[in-house]
Amino acid sequence: MPGGPWRGRAVTAGALTLRARIYRHLEPTAWPGGAMSPLNQGIVALVLLSLALFVLETEPALSDAWGGVMRWIDLSVAALFAVEYGVRLWAAGEEPPFSGWRGRWRWVIQPMSLIDLAAFLPTLLLAGASDAFVLRLLRLLRLLRIAKLGRYSSSVLLVELTVRRCRRELAVTLAIAACVLLISATMLWLAESDAQPETFGSIPRALWWSIVTLTTVGYGDVYPVTVAGKILGGIVALIGIGMIAMPAGILSGSFVEASRVLRRRRVLIRRLRARRRA
Repeated sequence: MPGGPWRGRAVTAGALTLRARIYRHLEPTAWPGGAMSPLNQGIVALVLLSLALFVLETEPALSDAWGGVMRWIDLSVAALFAVEYGVRLWAAGEEPPFSGWRGRWRWVIQPMSLIDLAAFLPTLLLAGASDAFVLRLLRLLRLLRIAKLGRYSSSVLLVELTVRRCRRELAVTLAIAACVLLISATMLWLAESDAQPETFGSIPRALWWSIVTLTTVGYGDVYPVTVAGKILGGIVALIGIGMIAMPAGILSGSFVEASRVLRRRRVLIRRLRARRRA
């Protein structure tokens, strides 16, 4: 993902080396016009194909009839992802921070690079597995491929920046919510444990009611029946509305600020491109 002003810089066509051409095709911010290159469009199509296979394989009627074909297609997609990973690793040297073997190592340990690695490595390593648990685990790991789509979307970068900017406020909100959960579960345990020992006989049992009530889900499978429990339940339900609103307000404010930061970054990149062309 874009991490510095060197990303997305345009290079004149006459000065492009093979590695620079490949880099421009693979790095979303380096492709002229801001759209995805044809190569990246193909990679996105492969990701969507692999996710479709993941879903279809869980249907016994389809897996029994076409399981072998689906596995071969999935292995082929994983092999293509492996080739893509190797080419990205080689082309990453176009960015100064990732040049040389130390720079390549910095590229490898980036979150998006680790996601790219996880998108194909388990499939290739466990290709011949027959154990039911291993196969289910492999299917679960394949779901990580959906995270590859984040490389090609500026919206994902916006969400990441939004959460990063307000992570301390969110942590405080989560800590307050945890305290409210514990207090409400304790109060309902005291009020309802004698009347409903099966559902409120301990604080851990009462925690399920607290979670459902504070998140305003309200399944209705567990509820207080005593007068004290109903009063406490009403108070907890009202508190839950505020608990939901707090992180929503924090995230919305951070989202606006993050949008401004990204707009300024895009302006900077456009200016750098214009200077390079000049």
